[in-house]
Amino acid sequence: MTKKRAALGKGLSALLENANTDITTTKNFGVGEQTVGSISNISIDQIEANPFNPRTDFEEESLNELKESIKVHGIIQPLTVRKLGRDKYQLISGERRFRASQLAGVTEVPCYIRIANDQSMLEMALVENIQRVDLNAIEVGLSYQRLIDECNFTQEKLSKKLGKSRSNITNFLRLLKLPAQIQLGIKQGLISMGHARAIVSAGDEQMQMALFRQVVNEGLSVRELENLLKSNRAAKEKKETPAKAEPSAEFESWQTSLSEQLEAKVKLSANNKGKGKIVISFDSEEDLRRIIELMQ
Repeated sequence: MTKKRAALGKGLSALLENANTDITTTKNFGVGEQTVGSISNISIDQIEANPFNPRTDFEEESLNELKESIKVHGIIQPLTVRKLGRDKYQLISGERRFRASQLAGVTEVPCYIRIANDQSMLEMALVENIQRVDLNAIEVGLSYQRLIDECNFTQEKLSKKLGKSRSNITNFLRLLKLPAQIQLGIKQGLISMGHARAIVSAGDEQMQMALFRQVVNEGLSVRELENLLKSNRAAKEKKETPAKAEPSAEFESWQTSLSEQLEAKVKLSANNKGKGKIVISFDSEEDLRRIIELMQ
């Protein structure tokens, strides 16, 4: 009997180890009486692709390498499928191996056979792909979002299910708020996850697009991009801080005159728009009464 590999995502492992998801445990659909986790060879023509697979792009070079490996060594890790009807199956996980097997001209592939409704199949496919396949950051974010939207996961539940931190979940979900062109750039490898995380917090869409183009055109590293953002924020804060007006000779004369009249320390201040305040200091409650009587 072939053992399941420990590399499976913990969410998928739990489902595969549950007898209720195994078509061979309590029901006989023509595949024979088999134990949980047993493997059957299935004709590749009887298997259809997984409509729930979050991965949409498969690198041709990588597929060809896997094809050559399958030709020499066969399929090391079995596919996981569900039975749709007589001699008809649908992939739950392993689409990359499935496609490479087709390219290699393989006629039969080893499979775990499971039963699953569309809801549990979606969850299994998404969890398995997040854990085991090198998805790009946008595909991971979309997978997280689908688990939240279509499988009624909260971010907290998703964090526990995948064994990932809440901040990890949040960071990937935030990427989905970026403009479509930047998301495409992430998928194409033009910018890294680190670049994307910096850009997503940079401001409005116009600013994000400007930074994206600068990173791509100038080949900025993540550190260089972060330093650029810090400089931009510092310049913006400096621009927004109103400059203090230099006191005129007349302004200082008024301050001196008030101080002499009230026999107290007086401080006048104003901004560049002419708005300001008068601060009169007093030493005691009695001194305050004296100043008020003089002002009246």
